[in-house]
Amino acid sequence: MSAFSSKGQSDPTVQPVPASVVAQVDAADSTLSNPKSAVLSLGSNLGNRLDTLQGAIDALEDTPGLRVKAVSPVYETEPWGVAPGSQPSYFNAVVLVRTTLPPSSLLERGQAIEEAFDRVREERWAPRTIDVDIVTYADVVSDDPELSLPHPRAHERAFVLAPWHDIEPDARLTGAGSVAELLADVGRDGVQLRTDLELRLPE
Repeated sequence: MSAFSSKGQSDPTVQPVPASVVAQVDAADSTLSNPKSAVLSLGSNLGNRLDTLQGAIDALEDTPGLRVKAVSPVYETEPWGVAPGSQPSYFNAVVLVRTTLPPSSLLERGQAIEEAFDRVREERWAPRTIDVDIVTYADVVSDDPELSLPHPRAHERAFVLAPWHDIEPDARLTGAGSVAELLADVGRDGVQLRTDLELRLPE
């Protein structure tokens, strides 16, 4: 994997979302009553990883009471928590959503998407077709064993922080601080921006 500097701005190849697309998404927001912002992390290291990520994003957009607001660039990442070379690399991305679903229902929807893509839960660090994690939900802080918020390990995961910083440079992780500063502390070793790959913001 290539190493990237932990300092400086996002990659210059990352292009802003066209104004017309932003307008469409904002218009769709008007159908939601008092929506909350949430950050979701997606990862896949089995099968057609890019298609699976896109399928998960499309499934999120198809969820009643949820709108996908932004989709990050794709990063290729060394598997977390296992011996090097023991698993295929991951494709990772982060999406920003607005939703009227409560956190528990958003979790259920993420798990349903995982099941739709044949996610198998056999061991903690096993490879998977798709992983859908809630990183933050508004400013909610919870130590519920079913859903800890914010995600308890987000602050130390470059594969979450790097794509999140690309689409929300001023973001803050509740209880941990600036995403930019957290990313600078963690560094980008083991995560590689895939400028040759692209995920589509649902229309």
